[in-house]
Amino acid sequence: MNLKDLVSDYSDFPKKGILFRDMFPILEDPVATSVVMSNLRDFIEELQKNNLKPDYIVGIESRGFLIGSALAAKEIIGFVPIRKKGKLPGDIIGINYSLEYGQDRLEIKSGVLNNKKVLLVDDLLATGGTVKAASKLIQKAGGDLVGCAFIIELLGLNGRSNVPNVPIKSLISYV
Repeated sequence: MNLKDLVSDYSDFPKKGILFRDMFPILEDPVATSVVMSNLRDFIEELQKNNLKPDYIVGIESRGFLIGSALAAKEIIGFVPIRKKGKLPGDIIGINYSLEYGQDRLEIKSGVLNNKKVLLVDDLLATGGTVKAASKLIQKAGGDLVGCAFIIELLGLNGRSNVPNVPIKSLISYV
């Protein structure tokens, strides 16, 4: 199955000049979703061969929740969300970061990731700014980032340059 055939393109969304790659049609197709999960499970097996099997999967709000929680359930390991500012109750750890259009903040529950291996999951790797901030947040929370997995990677935006030196798995690439 070619997952790329299921991705929908939307010109000028969410603003003029942006070509939005929508991965939701993949999730609408149960066979395609199964293929995604199988590929991501293979990636976890590769990590395990190098003694890097994650204790937790961390997903970035919001599409990372869908992929990450499903993968965590399949692998029978914990899932931890990284959320935007003000969305988590209790003791949290946060990090501010810059976007091309301003500032934002990511937060995670404190105390969960201490000395745990973490696989970071999201739908898209573009410029890598959010992944870089999430990686720093995982480290700040005491976690050990062992890999990153994405459904889609936009190679032309060189997002990998913002990802720490860990194994990366992207299922679909665009130049």
